[in-house]
Amino acid sequence: MKLHHIPMTRSFRILWLLTEMGEEPEVVTYSITDGSLRTPEYLERSPAGRVPALEVDGHVIHESGAITEYLVETRPEHGLGRLPGDPERVPFLEAMHYAETMGHLVANLNLQWIFLRDPSHRSDTVVKIEARRLAATLAPLEKTFAEHEWMLPSGFSAADTMIGWTLLAAPRYVRFDPFPNIRAYVERMKSRDGFKRAQELDGAPNFHREEFYAVGES
Repeated sequence: MKLHHIPMTRSFRILWLLTEMGEEPEVVTYSITDGSLRTPEYLERSPAGRVPALEVDGHVIHESGAITEYLVETRPEHGLGRLPGDPERVPFLEAMHYAETMGHLVANLNLQWIFLRDPSHRSDTVVKIEARRLAATLAPLEKTFAEHEWMLPSGFSAADTMIGWTLLAAPRYVRFDPFPNIRAYVERMKSRDGFKRAQELDGAPNFHREEFYAVGES
């Protein structure tokens, strides 16, 4: 397997899922800012010029949700998916796509705070709205983790590798003080051997310049 990757972006979801499966892919690391994702060669792998892209089983698959579904369906022996007919199939799929709703909000905030070429173009209104929307997505998770340790009642799954990256990124934009159950979940997540190994393989420090981004605080 070969994972096309940028440290602590959505491609971490796939790196972590693979380490939970006992797999260690070859990791090819890119930069968001140097144009390497826009080369014709890379765009053949990922038409939107984004990570992750995974070379596996003779395929090149892009989009973290699609890669996750492929991996759990082709490697069911690890028990990290919930296949058709499983009573948790619907909540599994909902959690997978809810993670992408949250990821989109994080990406919007990253764009405003980090990737605008001219920081003066940042909209305080936009960042306030997007941070509030991100905070609103945390409230249902706080309730979920009051009821069970992982995203699904039966235990750890690829729904956690999808949602977990978001809960590492979100504290840059949302204070986690009101969410004790989420904080406890993040600590459980970080204690997993698969997570620790994924962090070791992740690569160079990520692109964040601040511990917390908020209007008037950076």
